[in-house]
Amino acid sequence: MILITGGAGFIGSNFVLHLLNEQVVSERIVVLDNLTYAGNMNNLSNVQKNPSFDFIKCDINDSVELKKNIKNLMPRAIIHFAAESHVDRSISGPSKFIETNINGTFNLLESSYEYFLTLSNKASENKNNMSKNQFRFLHVSTDEVYGSLKLREPSFSENHPYKPNSPYAASKASSDFLVRAWNKTYNLPTLITNCSNNYGPYQFPEKLIPLVISSALDEKPIPIYGNGMQIRDWLYVNDHCRAISLVLDRGVIGETYNIGGNFESTNIKLVKKICSILDELMPVISSKKIKKYHELIKFVDDRPGHDKRYAINNQKIRDTLGWEPKETLFSGLKKTVKWYIDNSKWIESIKNNSYQNWVNEQHIKKSKKR
Repeated sequence: MILITGGAGFIGSNFVLHLLNEQVVSERIVVLDNLTYAGNMNNLSNVQKNPSFDFIKCDINDSVELKKNIKNLMPRAIIHFAAESHVDRSISGPSKFIETNINGTFNLLESSYEYFLTLSNKASENKNNMSKNQFRFLHVSTDEVYGSLKLREPSFSENHPYKPNSPYAASKASSDFLVRAWNKTYNLPTLITNCSNNYGPYQFPEKLIPLVISSALDEKPIPIYGNGMQIRDWLYVNDHCRAISLVLDRGVIGETYNIGGNFESTNIKLVKKICSILDELMPVISSKKIKKYHELIKFVDDRPGHDKRYAINNQKIRDTLGWEPKETLFSGLKKTVKWYIDNSKWIESIKNNSYQNWVNEQHIKKSKKR
């Protein structure tokens, strides 16, 4: 079986759906998630009756419970998605990011290593018919650990130095180093992936793309930090899931693989593209406020330490594992916008008072005319 931490979150749940709905594996899939604000069992609704799927509610900071679950489950692979992931929240409340992303990863590595030591070199000698050399620990990380790029600077390769600029990025960089250390010191068979900005179905609407779609459909201000000229490399989530599957199956132990979409865009250009797609798929008809969705764009004060540009060099995974993204930025955006239009009930189910208060605090009250 495969154990997936954070499997009820955005990327984690898409990965579970990828494995089960696309029949990528025939193994049992167990999701371990603490169901914090960004974890949502509705993300997994169409696989919950699948006999190959199970769910365990567990906090990776609870080392006792974590060790017990791993010992009982005897996974052949652990894929670690569980993390606090939003930069804005890390700025206003960094302690949770230290607790989950650093301490939680440490607990998971300790629990995984303890289990790994119980495995024999011969599969026939283990209860789960698996040997030490079949086990994998795959840690899913971010390009933000590399810091910020200048406009014409080469994209991040796997050898780029770590220069995190936010509490979130620093916590993920720390977790990457822990995973590396457990491989080099204890020979735990680990793999690390660093991805560019993901987008697609089931993304919590605090992130840019779903926030834009949700705000536009509600005819509320669409917040843009600073002048909107920050550049990001965008990766459709299912392309990311395919890459993780390949790394798990064929990646070299101890290696890092950068996964990027090769589609850079400024934030303002991206937002205007989303608005134009909405104009096509869900045109404004009877509004007294606007005629086109781009009229809702409002510039807000830039956040502290805002990185100017991210870009991933994905040549390594292309050359060694034969992966490449299937979606262009436009095709992926169109699929994403359509999904949010078709799944308005999912969005409404998570728009509670605390979420709306957070949006107001982070964006609306900082709004300024330009």
